[in-house]
Amino acid sequence: MDTVGVKVPEGGLKHVQVREYVRDLVSDAAPGAPAPSERELVARFGVARMTVRQALDVLVTEGLLERVPGRGTFVAHPKRLVGQLSCYTEDMKRRGMLPESQTLVARLEQAGPGVARALDISTGDAVIHWKRLRRADQRVVCIEDAYLNEVLLPGFLQTGMPTSLYAALGERGLRPTWAEDAISADKATVEEADLLEIPTGDPILHLSRRALCGDKVVEVSRSAFRHDRFTMYVQLGDLS
Repeated sequence: MDTVGVKVPEGGLKHVQVREYVRDLVSDAAPGAPAPSERELVARFGVARMTVRQALDVLVTEGLLERVPGRGTFVAHPKRLVGQLSCYTEDMKRRGMLPESQTLVARLEQAGPGVARALDISTGDAVIHWKRLRRADQRVVCIEDAYLNEVLLPGFLQTGMPTSLYAALGERGLRPTWAEDAISADKATVEEADLLEIPTGDPILHLSRRALCGDKVVEVSRSAFRHDRFTMYVQLGDLS
């Protein structure tokens, strides 16, 4: 990109000039294309880095750009519709990243009281326990620990573990149609820190989900995300 200095017109707010320049530059760019860096924009406009950041913040808020921790700022992918559920695999692909999974646990267990209550089954009933280490572009992002109602998924463990849980559920007519999510900040335990490759006690984001297909609870999961490699986007509609 040409970095010849650009004189900001008199009488205009500097961050507005930078913002509209970037807006014009990326308006026809494909989702996932890199936006100009803060350093490039500082050199081009001769303004402070905070001015550039202010301009980019507005475009991120508008949904035109998105920041990917550790990678930079990119033209945003279309946000999912309000209420539309997606799994980790779909979410990472939407962000232009390559999702990968490493199965840590895949076995049949007896439901404990908490899992049984969440899945709306009886304590001791059979459940599928599937725990995975999730990566994006070969870097660890999160640990996902899921429990599934075995009665709804007979033979699930015998068919080979799928790449995408929600795709596999969809093939059985059980793709979740709605979910209850609980999100909280926490500190990494020794086990979480070891798997996420961070120091014990580092900040993490916990996401607990109870996913349903109609009135059937098909998945209960708890995920632990690295704070420096994941940003959660939530699209809200007018509730008035």
